[in-house]
Amino acid sequence: MLHPRGRQFALRIAAVLGIGLSDVVAAQLPPLDASTSLLVIAPHPDDETLCCAGVMQRVAHAGGRVSVVWITSGDASELDLLLIEHSLLMRPAKARDLAARRMHEARAASTLLGVAIEGQLFLGYPDRGVQRLLADPTPYTSRFTAAAAVPYPDAVTPGHSYSGASLEQDLTAVLDRVRPTLVLTPSPRDSHPDHAAAGRLTLRLMERRGALQAVHCWIVHGGEGWPSPRQLSPGLPLERAPLLAGVPLATFELTPAEEDLKLAALRAYGTQMQTLGPFLLAFVRTTETFSAP
Repeated sequence: MLHPRGRQFALRIAAVLGIGLSDVVAAQLPPLDASTSLLVIAPHPDDETLCCAGVMQRVAHAGGRVSVVWITSGDASELDLLLIEHSLLMRPAKARDLAARRMHEARAASTLLGVAIEGQLFLGYPDRGVQRLLADPTPYTSRFTAAAAVPYPDAVTPGHSYSGASLEQDLTAVLDRVRPTLVLTPSPRDSHPDHAAAGRLTLRLMERRGALQAVHCWIVHGGEGWPSPRQLSPGLPLERAPLLAGVPLATFELTPAEEDLKLAALRAYGTQMQTLGPFLLAFVRTTETFSAP
């Protein structure tokens, strides 16, 4: 039940957006405390830090449990392959080397944010291939890594075939293992196919478990020019993404210390800072935003 003051605030938000009070309440994050089991579902290494670093820190500080599952290991970035791996052609070994670097960075960043080693889970499915896996049952081979199955030995299930059924099975196993009370997943409205597909899969699995109310969505690719300005902007809140126009949002406020640690974790992604620094830094704000499914 909402506190009277919280209800008044929610009613004002509902009136401005022209939506029901129940929609506004559904967007709000639950209390974060020692009983919280948080699972962040990230399509690529760095997504979890961009959108959820503040919540991750708050749960960890409260004594709750924080886990991250990365759907892919980011092995299909052509810009990274060119600038980091100095590879003009699609060489599978270089793409896998890039993935290894990004997984190492993900471990460093998430450790800073309070994620224990056992909560750092990599599935190893193909970057830029998640939507295809879930939409087409025919066998899939990554054109970047030349892999038709999870090629990374430290993944949750190395050797699992690149198929929608395998991905669904592996993510279900993670949900069984973590037993989350709060799931933060990409919005199906995100314009990146990997993100939108990961969000849709999460919603389907959580609905099947009768736990859709535990899911809240974040967005990275939220519309042209967003977030703006494309630079580190201390003291500014994160504005609404254009692709979430009219959608009820929960605003999570970071403390200055949480904002500083988010920046430190983001800088652990040396590969991504080298290629996408201004875009990534634009997410280091005083707030993070989440929508209901």
